[in-house]
Amino acid sequence: MYRLTLGDFELTILSDGNYFLDGGAFFGVVPKVMWSKRMQPDEMNRLSAGLNSVLVRGGQKTVLIETGIGNKLGDRMKKIYAPEEKLLNSLNAVGITPEEIDVVINTHLHFDHCGWNTVYRNDRAVPTFPNAKYYVQRGEWEYAQRASERDRISYINDNYNPLVESGRMELLDGAREILPGISVDVYPGHTQHLQSVNIDSNGKRACYISDLIPTIAHLDVAWGMAFDLFPLDTIASKKKFYVRAIPENWLVIFTHDPKMPCAYVEDGGDGKYLARPAVGASLL
Repeated sequence: MYRLTLGDFELTILSDGNYFLDGGAFFGVVPKVMWSKRMQPDEMNRLSAGLNSVLVRGGQKTVLIETGIGNKLGDRMKKIYAPEEKLLNSLNAVGITPEEIDVVINTHLHFDHCGWNTVYRNDRAVPTFPNAKYYVQRGEWEYAQRASERDRISYINDNYNPLVESGRMELLDGAREILPGISVDVYPGHTQHLQSVNIDSNGKRACYISDLIPTIAHLDVAWGMAFDLFPLDTIASKKKFYVRAIPENWLVIFTHDPKMPCAYVEDGGDGKYLARPAVGASLL
């Protein structure tokens, strides 16, 4: 876990633990001889990926960005991904109870990004954060209702449908300010309606860019994942992101990086991009 200050906001990067992803799936068409220089797989070709969420305090509300993998996976999925299910313990470690969360923002609805949205109680999915308003893009939720054979496994309806049905989850239509200093933008590629979350204060910005750039090993424009439904849009969205993020010195928060969850991105030339560690980020 890391803590840093951005203007009037305090950001705490929390972990739901690590989980395993297949190396080939994590890097798509990039050859293993190249990606293995950046992330080293185990004997089963698996990579240990992080599950990074962000707690934002200091504004009008206490905000949680992303809720990790949760605890709803079946036995077969648990054997594949080996989730550690640590988010609630991570919140407790920084003195926050689920009741204190006012706003939850999901970047998209794959099970490893919204798993702790709900928990089972008496065989019924109920909000983990009982006082929170949840947000996601409308198009993301609509797609989850009719996901294709290719990616149906990525969605667990109980992570979000009970919230939509009860009115606790608001469905957004594009870029929007959620609270003063907290806004979302849409970056198609991984899914058509993937949204980033921006935190702005005193002329500074942090951006939780989610699966558009899951780790610092994915900074190069053409380095995407096999999970990306629209790989050419991923490239276009990365270019759009860098046009502002680099010259404006945005702090970028990486959803799946197990070692460097946040950094500043620099143009290294020749199509390469570099991660500069965040000054002032303290390890908790």
